[in-house]
Amino acid sequence: MMINSNNPAFRQMRLEAHGFVIPFALTPNEVVARMGAMQAQDFNMAKWAVGIRLEGCTEKAVIEAFNKGEILRTHVLRPTWHFVSPENIRAFLLLSADKIKSATRARDRELGLSEELFTKANNIITKELEGNNHRTSKELGEALQRAGIETDSARMYHFMMRAEVEALVCSGALQGSAQTYALLDERAPQTARLTREEAISRLAGAYFSSHYPATMQDFMWWSGLSTGDARKGLEAIKQYVITENIAGQDYFFKAHKTIQKKSGTSSFHLLPAFDEYIIAYRDRTPVISTGQHSKAISSNGIFRPVIIADGEVIGLWRKAASKANPLTFEFFQQSDSDDEKSIGEAVREWKAFYDMR
Repeated sequence: MMINSNNPAFRQMRLEAHGFVIPFALTPNEVVARMGAMQAQDFNMAKWAVGIRLEGCTEKAVIEAFNKGEILRTHVLRPTWHFVSPENIRAFLLLSADKIKSATRARDRELGLSEELFTKANNIITKELEGNNHRTSKELGEALQRAGIETDSARMYHFMMRAEVEALVCSGALQGSAQTYALLDERAPQTARLTREEAISRLAGAYFSSHYPATMQDFMWWSGLSTGDARKGLEAIKQYVITENIAGQDYFFKAHKTIQKKSGTSSFHLLPAFDEYIIAYRDRTPVISTGQHSKAISSNGIFRPVIIADGEVIGLWRKAASKANPLTFEFFQQSDSDDEKSIGEAVREWKAFYDMR
């Protein structure tokens, strides 16, 4: 039996865990480190995912942290691009690399990509990036072509993802709006190596301290870990979590005290596409009613920007062309004057992040 989505206490805990009640961090790096990993294939939306969890944060501050390497972007976990902290990136790659390689092997063969060719490409990429030289995918592709390696968009994607999962490269500083790559050893110098068991414990600790209440199945979906490894992770952090059976499901919580909202804090939030509040769980019915699921998440897995009120998804939002009214809204049910007032507060928060006067 699924948890009923009309459960305010449950959703309140989720809001607390994600930093929407009282921010749990002071810097973009702290947000990403606390969350463990934040899905970031849509870079512009991912910046807002960080900013919405920080009081008074701006897009400029997130970009500055990204350009300095305080936030890194790479393929990890399921896999897709995620923001991760320099402190965690190697531990999480250790847990993801073999699975990602296995998942892409058939496509690698279709593209004519052999282990020998990956090794050759990695050597060329390393030489191009040495000395803190950050290069775009296009620039690296040109270097590979000069060495006689055929590249197109599909092959280049696989070359770079392999270099990422082998802990060779990660995100570099932006060149204008263009993404670049940098050597991971130059972006995040090596620290003490963790064992696999230590890495699993770290991943589990990050997830259950920032995504609670959550089930083992939720954690497995988010992390990509096997059942056995997920259990090891929970066992390693058991002294820091409590368990409660709700409607036949075991949910795990960080031991905590319920936080009261600040006076005047809006219960409305404009969540970006692919936000962790939605995507990080196998079972999303506690925050999205079954009837509205297809509106918030497309059949091909696109997680749309959503409006939440007291933790429940109540509609969609999108950017508009108008400077006077930069956002448009689609409520699942007719809104009232209180909704419109609260949405106004959420819009002001969004505009402040982008420094829109």
